[in-house]
Amino acid sequence: MFTLTREAWMKHSFNRRAWLSMALLVVVVVAMFSVWGCFSPDQNPVASNDTQQDPTTLFTTQNPAVQSVMAVQDRHTPSLMADPEIIGTATTLADDQPAILVLATSQRAAAGVPRTIDGVRVVIRMTDKIVAMKGPPGGGGGVSHTAIQTPPIQLGTSGGWADDLANGYCCGGTLGALIQVGGQKRILSNYHVFEADIVSGGNGIVATTGDDIIQPGLIDVNCNKNNAQVVASLVVSHSLPGSNVDCSSATIVSGMVREDGAILEVGTLSSSTVGASVGQAVKKSGRTTGLSRSTVDALNATVSVAYENECAGGSAFTKTFNGQIIIKNRASKFLAGGDSGSLMVEDVTTNPRAVGLLFAGSSSLAVANPIGQVLSFLGASMVGN
Repeated sequence: MFTLTREAWMKHSFNRRAWLSMALLVVVVVAMFSVWGCFSPDQNPVASNDTQQDPTTLFTTQNPAVQSVMAVQDRHTPSLMADPEIIGTATTLADDQPAILVLATSQRAAAGVPRTIDGVRVVIRMTDKIVAMKGPPGGGGGVSHTAIQTPPIQLGTSGGWADDLANGYCCGGTLGALIQVGGQKRILSNYHVFEADIVSGGNGIVATTGDDIIQPGLIDVNCNKNNAQVVASLVVSHSLPGSNVDCSSATIVSGMVREDGAILEVGTLSSSTVGASVGQAVKKSGRTTGLSRSTVDALNATVSVAYENECAGGSAFTKTFNGQIIIKNRASKFLAGGDSGSLMVEDVTTNPRAVGLLFAGSSSLAVANPIGQVLSFLGASMVGN
């Protein structure tokens, strides 16, 4: 430490001001050269900053550019899908710009689709038929999603309606997540997992409120419900064929289901939800493929989905949904038969938010109802932190 005389301080002060003035001049000159070198007069620095943002925060249904393409898509969907081998349209991204996605099941149909519509680029994707993903034997993932669990069980596991068998077959799906409806905690799954038997046909019964929901599903207990455990009681909601969602719920049996809503290999959820965006990383825990990850491929999808009125052999019907989420599903690695009812969540480690309820797909794509539509239909909220 030292002290300055008044004379010395005045000299120091004068020299300091001169140095600061010189330094300021240098900074201004350098800044001018830096700015000149960064962009030319025909460049837009604001637009440049925008392009550096994460597309998953940009390409949602709230984005004006996406909304503009969605409007074109919606306007032309009826004429495109007049061809029975065009089974869906959506809004996606192509070279970081919104584009119309068309789903075709034949080369003939694909060849008839224009490459632009009203100035919007069209992307054509070949796919097999989109079907409700209830189903066949299988299993996968690091944890068994088909084994009987010691209560209280975690969700993301094999389960379904206790009497889901007909015409020599039995079926099942996934017990997806825990929701709150009024004062009840219920398991959320699909209509076609819990209550799709709407004809007396092969087994002489139809799904009714109060019926047993079991874990695991019949397909994992040799079609004998006595080998499974009753975990919930069905609440029939008849979401299909009339509504735009494929969902159902069942009130949990006390002590049989974890009341924090934990899902196998995912853990507990957030009580809030999030909308889908193109490029968004997502994951799900399901009966057949276990814990699997993918990305959202398209929004605002209109798709035709094939159903049956019983486990197997019932009269088939086709339902057209709109406003759905399309997810990449290469070689059925994200979603396969038996995964119907799985909850799709954002791919984060702790308390992920729900994005959609998975219900259908093909070997190349999966389809989910936006979770907001599902919860609104059931008058429900997510159980979570």
